[in-house]
Amino acid sequence: MSQKLPPMICRSAAFRNVLRQVDLVAPTEETVLIEGETGTGKEVIAGAIHELSPRCSRPLLKLNCAAIPSGLLESELFGHERGAFTGALSQRVGRFESADQGTLFLDEIGDIPLDLQPKLLRVLQEQEFERLGSNRTVQCNVRIVAATNRNLAKMVAEGTFRADLYYRLSIFPIQLPPLRHRREDVPALVRHFVEDYAQRMNKQIDVIPQPAIDAMQRHAWPGNIRELQNFIARAVILTSGHALEAPLSELLRAEDKIASEPTTLEEAERSHILRILGETNGRLAPAAKILGVPRTTLFYKVRRLGIDLTRTDLGQWRETSALTVDGPISFVA
Repeated sequence: MSQKLPPMICRSAAFRNVLRQVDLVAPTEETVLIEGETGTGKEVIAGAIHELSPRCSRPLLKLNCAAIPSGLLESELFGHERGAFTGALSQRVGRFESADQGTLFLDEIGDIPLDLQPKLLRVLQEQEFERLGSNRTVQCNVRIVAATNRNLAKMVAEGTFRADLYYRLSIFPIQLPPLRHRREDVPALVRHFVEDYAQRMNKQIDVIPQPAIDAMQRHAWPGNIRELQNFIARAVILTSGHALEAPLSELLRAEDKIASEPTTLEEAERSHILRILGETNGRLAPAAKILGVPRTTLFYKVRRLGIDLTRTDLGQWRETSALTVDGPISFVA
């Protein structure tokens, strides 16, 4: 592994493999697509790719495509001329021009609107574009590192993401493992975050109890490293002595909640229909409208799923469980 690689906590084979891929692709000029769940560290990996590249002395600019309203995203990426639209009082340079000779990190690339994707594809292929409201071509030399927590291949199949753009972005895909697949890294990550937050809060924490380490290592962390980091921040705030006082009951409640969630498609459908019927006080017609299905379709779904809702008090609804699929259906239509 290159000595230039920014320090990262890595004990697991899964994450060591990621760093090997970073080391291979960083010195090239190729586009990289980083895929992974929310909170797995996609921005950190993008920064490592830039720091290991020949462009490391040039800027690394970042843009979260999901954080910009779709109507403003084109201007944010490519810039605009004065008068290009209402409120465009002066010329604006976009991210591509600003990142010339450097790297542009496009986070949440799956949220780029379909009508803007051809213009992005052109920049990737031709390294040129026009500002909004201009017909003058602007040349740029920018390396793209993109990231997403969405399944772009599925979006391509559904027609919500262009296939040619997907293939151009995924020249070198890197899949980041979720934290539950790199549990060996949890103790070191915990120690790192404890030291960091203790220093920020001017606290002296010398001990992390082993039961706390074990509990954090067992937890699934659906929010991944970001969730772990936030959990440690709360733990440091709660700690009054020299031993970390981690609120482990939070982890148990979260695990109970996950265990109680529907595990099959039928259970999820049943739970969703019950929730909507509860919101409409059992009235079938408005519930069907919310669900976007005909009233008759909802009636047969309710019957097939064996749902019986009985009014109790103040518009609340109780599901009675001793019913068969062909049993009576009780609701207000």
